[in-house]
Amino acid sequence: MSRWKLGVLMGVSAFLFAVAVAHAEPGTTAKPAAVSVAAQAAQGVVNLNDANADELERLPGIGPSKARAIVEHRHAHPFKKVDELTKVKGIGRKTFGKLRPYITLAGPTTLKTEPRN
Repeated sequence: MSRWKLGVLMGVSAFLFAVAVAHAEPGTTAKPAAVSVAAQAAQGVVNLNDANADELERLPGIGPSKARAIVEHRHAHPFKKVDELTKVKGIGRKTFGKLRPYITLAGPTTLKTEPRN
C-alpha cells in the first residue's frame, strides 16, 4: 500500500472515529470498523507477485495448499490487479474480502506474522 493511500486511510479513520465519539451514548466506548482497517494495513502487506509460499501463508486463511496454488497461478498469469486473486481455485469473494487489507502488487512484503482478526 502506498504511503499516500495509507495516509488517506488513516485520515478517514480518524475522522470516522471522531464522528463516532461525538455521537456515542454517554458511558459507552466507540469502536468504528474503519479504525480496525487502518490497524490491519499498518501491520504490513504481502506482494502477490513477489511473495514466496511461506510469505503467502502469513495471510489469514491461507495455508500451504492455497499458497502453492497462488504461486502456480501467478507463474502462468502474473497479477495485474489484486482482485484477480479470486481466479485462484479456493479463493472466493469472501476470502478475498478478508485478505484485501493485507495484499498489494507494489513494494516489498512487510507482513511478518499472520494478523489477528
